[in-house]
Amino acid sequence: MNKLLNLVLAFLILGVGQSLAQDNPEKKTAGRIIGVAKDLKSGEPVGYATAALYKLGSDVSTSGAVADGDGVFYITGYDLGEYELQVTFLGYETAKRVVNINSLGTEINLGEIGMSDEGVALEEVTVQGQRELIEERVDRTIYKAENDKTTAGGDATDVLRRVPMLSVDLDGNVSMRGSSNILVLIDNRPSAIAASSISDALRQIPADEIKAVEVITSPSARFDAEGTSGVINIVTKKNNLQGVSLNINSGFGLRGSNLGLQGSARTGKFGFSLGGFGRAGYNILGGFDNQQITNNSDGTISKTIQSAETERRDLFGRYNFGVDYEIDQYNFLTGSVNFGVRNSKNWQNDFLTQNFLDDVLRGEQFRATNSIDNSNSIDVSLNYTRTYEKKGRELSFLTLYSVNDRENSFTNTLFEENQVDVFSRLRNINPSKNEEFTVQIDYVTPLDQKGNQILEYGAKNILRKAYSDFSYFAAEGADGAFVQLEDPSLSNEFSYDQNVTAGYLSYTLPLLKNYTLKTGLRYEYTMIEADFKTEFEAEIPSYGTLVPSINASRRLKNGNMIKAAYNRRIQRPSLRFLNPNIEAVNPQLITQGNPELEPELTDNYELGYSTFIKSTTINFTGFFRNTTGSIQPIRTTQNDGIIFTTYENVGQEQAFGTNIFFNININNKLSLNGGGDLYYAILDNGLTDPQFAAQNEGFVVSGRLFGNYSLPKNWQMQLFSFARGRRVELQGTSGGFAVYGLSFNKQFNEKRGSIGFGAENFLAKEFVVRNEIITPTIVQNSTNAIRNLNFKINFNYRIGKLSMDQRPRRRKSINNDDLKEGGGDGGMENGGGAPVRNR
Repeated sequence: MNKLLNLVLAFLILGVGQSLAQDNPEKKTAGRIIGVAKDLKSGEPVGYATAALYKLGSDVSTSGAVADGDGVFYITGYDLGEYELQVTFLGYETAKRVVNINSLGTEINLGEIGMSDEGVALEEVTVQGQRELIEERVDRTIYKAENDKTTAGGDATDVLRRVPMLSVDLDGNVSMRGSSNILVLIDNRPSAIAASSISDALRQIPADEIKAVEVITSPSARFDAEGTSGVINIVTKKNNLQGVSLNINSGFGLRGSNLGLQGSARTGKFGFSLGGFGRAGYNILGGFDNQQITNNSDGTISKTIQSAETERRDLFGRYNFGVDYEIDQYNFLTGSVNFGVRNSKNWQNDFLTQNFLDDVLRGEQFRATNSIDNSNSIDVSLNYTRTYEKKGRELSFLTLYSVNDRENSFTNTLFEENQVDVFSRLRNINPSKNEEFTVQIDYVTPLDQKGNQILEYGAKNILRKAYSDFSYFAAEGADGAFVQLEDPSLSNEFSYDQNVTAGYLSYTLPLLKNYTLKTGLRYEYTMIEADFKTEFEAEIPSYGTLVPSINASRRLKNGNMIKAAYNRRIQRPSLRFLNPNIEAVNPQLITQGNPELEPELTDNYELGYSTFIKSTTINFTGFFRNTTGSIQPIRTTQNDGIIFTTYENVGQEQAFGTNIFFNININNKLSLNGGGDLYYAILDNGLTDPQFAAQNEGFVVSGRLFGNYSLPKNWQMQLFSFARGRRVELQGTSGGFAVYGLSFNKQFNEKRGSIGFGAENFLAKEFVVRNEIITPTIVQNSTNAIRNLNFKINFNYRIGKLSMDQRPRRRKSINNDDLKEGGGDGGMENGGGAPVRNR
C-alpha cells in the first residue's frame, strides 16, 4: 500500500513537471540528477522513495521522480537555478539537499541521500565526534564500548567502570547511583552465570567482545517491575556478515590469563556462531584484620581481634552456540545454547583469633579455612519474530529455560596451641539447584502512518524452582571421620517455588515538534511456596503489584536533549537473602537468610540534560530515589562476642544526587572521557528499640578518567583510572578505593591483529579498604588488603574474509529483570524477572 501511494504521488509530480516543460519550449532535458536513497541506520536502500525538486523559497515542485527498488532515482526536466531536493518515504523524515544547477546539459550525481527513521529520530539523539561514546534515548543512556580502546585485554568489569552512572568495587560488584539493586543482562536476557553471581559473570566476558552497555535508569512497562535502580544490558558483538571468520583473543598477566576463540559463519538465510572464553585468576593475594567490640547483656564487654593472610584462585568459562534462520521476508527464528562454568577457591591462612573479656585475654585460636564455590549453568532459548509490511509492526513469541547447579562449601580447621596439630574440623556443604522457565509474547504496532505513535502490549509467565540441601559436619583431629550434625537449623532441605504472571501496556506519543512521551502500566501477580524437609515452616502470602512508568524527552537545538522520568519498581529478594543455610566461614561472623522476606518498593524520579559543544559531549543527570520496606541486615550479638546477621523488611532508603559524564576530543590524536557521581544517602531501619534502631546518612563521591593517545606507526597509549570514596551504609560505612592502569597497543596486518602490554595499580604495593559497623551494641572495624599490582600482555587476531550482508537480522530474547541480588556468596541465588527488546 505504501509503495502504491508513493507511485501515485510520483506520477502526479511527473505529470506537473511535464506540463511545465510543455509550457516552456526552451527548456532542455539533456541533463539529469542522479541519487540513491539510503537508510542512515542500516545502510539499506529505501526503495520507491519519492524525490522532488523545489525552487528555493517556493512550495511548488517543478520536477521529480520515483526511485526504483534499489533506491536509485533520476530527475530530468528542470531549469537553471538553485533548488531544494526533498526525498520522502512513509516512515522516514524528509531528507533535504540544496542543488545548484548552472548547466542543463550535464549530469549531477548526488551520491547517497541518507534518510532517518521518524520513530527513531524522535526518541534518540546521537552525538557525533571523533570517538563517539554516548547515545541518549528517551529511556536510556548507551555507552559504545567498541569505540573505547582503553579496555583492551580486560573484561566486562573494566568496561562497566567507564560507564556513566555505574560504580564497580574491587570485587566486581556493580551499583547504579549508589544502589546495588539492579539487573545485569547479557544480550537482552539474563544468563544463569549472572544469576549465580554478577561479579563472576562480568569476569567471564572479555572487554573486546562488548559492543555497548545500555544503562536503563527508568525502565518502561515492557520491562519487569523488578530492579530498584534500573537495568544494565551488556550488548556483545554480533556478526551479520556473509562468510566465515575466527577471532582469537588471549592475554597473560601476573594475576590472571585468558584465552578466547569466537567463530562466525553466515550463508544465505542461515547464520551460526560458536565460541568459548576462559579466564584463570591466580596469585591473588591479600589479607584482612578485624576488630569487634560487643556490649553483652550482663554488662561485660567482649572484644575480638582477628587477622589472616588470604589467597584466591578462579577459573571461569563461557561457551555458546547460536543459530538464526530467515524463513522469509517477515518470519524469523533464532535459537541459542549457552554454557557457563565457574570454579572459585579461597584460603585464609595463619588465621588468628584473640578473645578478650573486659580487656582480659581469655584465649587464642589458630585456624585455616578454605571455601569452594563451583557451579555450572545452561541457558536454552528459542524465539520467533513476525514482522509486517507496515513498518514498525511486530509480533514475537519468546522462550527461555535456565538451570544452575551450584556447590558451595567450606572447611574450617582449628589447630592446637602449637599451630601444627589439628584439634577439630567443621565442614558445611550446600549443593543447590535453580531452574527457570519463561514464556513471553509481545506485540508492537504504530498507530499512525508515519509510525510516530507506538502501542506495545504483552504478557509473560515465569516459573521458578530453587532447592538447597545444606548440612554441617564435625570431625575430631586431622584424621577423624566427619559426622553430620542433626540440628535441623544446621542440616536441612529447603525448596522455594515462585510463579510470576505479568501483563503490560505501553504507549509512545510525539508531542508538538520536539517532544516525546512514553507512558506505561504493568501488573504482576506473584505466588510463592516455600517448605523445609523437617521441623520448620515458611508461609509467604501471594501478592499483586501495579507499576506505572512515565518517560519524557525534548529535543533542543544542535541535538541537545532534556529528559524527565518517573517509575515505580518492585524488588523481590533473591535466594541469597532467603537461603536459611548458616554461613560461618568466620565463626565470629555468622549470617543466615530469611525465607519470609517480602519485596521492597521504590519510587524513582530523574531529570537529565545532554549537550555537545564542538568536540565535547556533556551529560548531566539529577535523581531522587525513595525505597520502602527496604531489605536490611539486622545484627545481634551472641555468646562470646559472636555477631549474628540476618535480613528483615525494615526501614526506608532515600538517595538524591547528580552525575556528570564528558567526552572531549582534543585533536585527532588525543581524546579524554570521564565523569563523576555525587549523591546523599539517608538510611533508617525504622525501629524504636534502642538496641536495634539504626540511622545513617552522608555523601558518596566517585569519579573516573580515561584517555587515549594515538602514536606513530599504529601505536596507541591508553590511561584509565577509577576512584570511589567512602560509601554510607545503614550501620556504618564501607571504605573507598581506587584503580588505575597504563597500557600500549600496536595494530598490524591491516588491523587484523593487535598486541599490547600494560601495568595496573603499579604505584602501590596493595590496596587497603577499611569498613566500619556501629550499632548500640556492636563496634566493628575491619581492614581488607588486596595485592593488585598486575602486568599483562594481550594478543588479538582475526582470521577470515567477510562480505557485507545488507539484510537486517532481527533478534529478540527474554529478559528476566528480577530479584534483589547480593554480593556473591551464600549458596542459592537466582536471576530473574522480565524484559524483551529488539536488537
